[in-house]
Amino acid sequence: MTDRIGGARRKTRNLFKKHAREKGKISLTRYLAEYKKGDLVVLKSEPGVQDGMYHPRFHGRTGVVLSKRGECYFVGVNDMDKAKKVIIHPVHLVKS
Repeated sequence: MTDRIGGARRKTRNLFKKHAREKGKISLTRYLAEYKKGDLVVLKSEPGVQDGMYHPRFHGRTGVVLSKRGECYFVGVNDMDKAKKVIIHPVHLVKS
């Protein structure tokens, strides 16, 4: 067996890139956003903040907020036919 090349953010140069007009400081309202249990959210990464970022395979998926864990949220996402739970910082979530 050979070792796997690359890490968790492999092949994400264009996937997690900001457009020119979006560059700059991060909005505090998005950083400190509050979500309730059962809210539908879209996983949209904020490349300026690497903490609490999800795996690239979940980018653009819609999930349901299950609970809060610290300052992050436990979000239920379907990966193909399997239900998975992901811990995500609110800066990477957008209300659906």
